[in-house]
Amino acid sequence: LAPWVPVVGLEIHAQISSNSKLFSGSQVQFAAPPNSLVSFFDASLPGTLPVLNRRCVEAAVMTGLALNCSINKKSLFDRKHYFYADLPAGYQITQQRVPIAVNGSLSYSLCIDNKMSQMVTKTVRIKQIQLEQDSGKSLHDDRRSQTLVDLNRAGVGLMEVVMEPDLCCGEEAAAAVRELQLILQTLGSSQAVMAEGQLRVDANVSVHHPGEPYGVRTEVKNINSIRFLAKAVDYEIQRQIEELENGGTILNETRAFDSKLGCTVPMRDKEGKQDYRFMPEPNLPPLILYDAKSLPANMNHQQVVNIDWIHERLPDLPSVKRAKLVEQYGILPEHSFALLNEDGLTEFFENVVKQTQMKPKKVIGWILNVLLSYLKQHSLTVKESPVSSFMMADLLNLLERKEISSTAAKQVLAELWKGEGKTPLEIVKEKKLELIQDQKELEQICQAVIDGQENEVIMMVLG
Repeated sequence: LAPWVPVVGLEIHAQISSNSKLFSGSQVQFAAPPNSLVSFFDASLPGTLPVLNRRCVEAAVMTGLALNCSINKKSLFDRKHYFYADLPAGYQITQQRVPIAVNGSLSYSLCIDNKMSQMVTKTVRIKQIQLEQDSGKSLHDDRRSQTLVDLNRAGVGLMEVVMEPDLCCGEEAAAAVRELQLILQTLGSSQAVMAEGQLRVDANVSVHHPGEPYGVRTEVKNINSIRFLAKAVDYEIQRQIEELENGGTILNETRAFDSKLGCTVPMRDKEGKQDYRFMPEPNLPPLILYDAKSLPANMNHQQVVNIDWIHERLPDLPSVKRAKLVEQYGILPEHSFALLNEDGLTEFFENVVKQTQMKPKKVIGWILNVLLSYLKQHSLTVKESPVSSFMMADLLNLLERKEISSTAAKQVLAELWKGEGKTPLEIVKEKKLELIQDQKELEQICQAVIDGQENEVIMMVLG
């Protein structure tokens, strides 16, 4: 029988990096005391009206442009109805009919057979990006068998990035989301910290035989780490294949990933398709955006969003940054990925290169093989490194001037890591790690060794 073809499509909710919520003036802050950041509108008190947050619109436009989308100059808001304890209005304001951005693409790279030196670049199509509100948070207290609701998150601005089903395994899904995360962080449109729920992924997974229609799909909801995403997708693909090969059927259901057990578990079925009763949001007019051509002359710039103005101010995206690193420093492409993947490591590397005579190709080896492994061992970020770029450059200069050996340099780094405030040179002198350059001095040492071991020397000569 022909092999199975897995199909994976992702929906990613990214929390917009903004001081206030999407439609209210309430502050956005992680881990604030429960229900301390709730306006009348967030709590859905009668008579309250939404006021659109300009910063959230700009962040969505910026993200759309970075993902090669067409930006809709006119987009619409809709109500999506469902009843849940943490959704006080009984509906969520979203963009179902005409979202802010459509038809984009995201290029990402992954290693073949886990070899960093063999990388392949792939592309996933972006169907759309829409603006929507987040819901609140339900906290289930099993001991008292009650559920508590925290509305701090209710109404926080989200961008939902919907990808086409162009992926085929956990590794591809993880690589695509990691690249998206880097892009969002580079733009500043989302901090995208998964541990704080600022980036949540839903994965739609199905399998079929080549040439046949797509199989029934399941949705794995709210995956909150890139590592878990890869595991959840691969587990779900295997589960579906085994189920079908044993004569079973796949249910169209929503599942959750249990990270402790490493498997997906059913949450609820989707057979009776939930009717969200979408309707136009009556309290919000269409969202109109402008570009340089369509901007009316007498328009107040503070009141409109100009797509071209945002486009001109886009920063270098990760792919461009990587290409520049390779070109400027002559490092390998896979090294540029390693530098960008760790927050702050590119700056650290560039600072060391500026302050040392050592060639960048040699510096990168020390940064990635030695410094980075120390950081990983101690679970530290680059910013928390006890060894500064200045100290690292000092150490590499000693090595480059052949004042110490590379074995001694590693010993010095181990001492620097203790953070006792000594300079590399002080450590070298204290531990007597200098390489001896003077031939006479070397001859004297050798002579002293021979003189102190006369019997052994005689035995060797006679032997």
